[in-house]
Amino acid sequence: MAIPEFMAARAAELTTSLADPWQWLALGAAGLAAVLIVVSAFVKTIIPLRWLAVASNTGFIVYGLVHPALLILALHLTLLPINLWRVAEMHRLTRRVRRAAASASEVQVWLRPYMKRRRIRSGEVLFRRDDPADRLYFLVEGRLEVVEKGVVIEAGQMFGEIAFFAPEGRRTGTVRCVEPGMVLSIDETTFKQLLFQNPAFGLQILSLIAGHLSGDVRRLEALVEARSEVPPPPTQ
Repeated sequence: MAIPEFMAARAAELTTSLADPWQWLALGAAGLAAVLIVVSAFVKTIIPLRWLAVASNTGFIVYGLVHPALLILALHLTLLPINLWRVAEMHRLTRRVRRAAASASEVQVWLRPYMKRRRIRSGEVLFRRDDPADRLYFLVEGRLEVVEKGVVIEAGQMFGEIAFFAPEGRRTGTVRCVEPGMVLSIDETTFKQLLFQNPAFGLQILSLIAGHLSGDVRRLEALVEARSEVPPPPTQ
């Protein structure tokens, strides 16, 4: 078939298709789905990205049914439940994060699948100042002490997160066990994946860091105030 004849045949098919309202629906659904794919290229967070994928799958399913296009229909009928399952999974994690914001004990519930358990003995050093920061910790039971600050870490508290964000990636203090117990820990790679996948988790960690830094500022202010109240030594 010559090129002019081929073009004429395609033009005739397009004219026939546009005369059918159902084909307008199919083309509109496919066009909207294509636009959503382009938009998803600019989205950086997982949950909105998955919802865009669900909407795009739906548009291509409509196109595949009405046009019809069986391969496109089969592909997106396969992808749609996968994307819906991923959305549901991320929303479950988000709800757990929100509950954790109200109760610190909830943290171990939604982080437990990603964490490793470790028993600690009294006097044992968990990590030392200037050690590489490779894990985040959650104290399940027992008591710990930040040696340099004299701060006691109680059961139900998360710690060790500040060093993950420090430029040098080093521990800012030595943590020693005061009472035997158990800690859960998560490695840096998994921790950063959770931050990327769920912004709500990142907000919870930022809130935790802000609380720890505020405590450090209050202790420093109290120390400065106490020193300012000490009378100077008498002059000879």
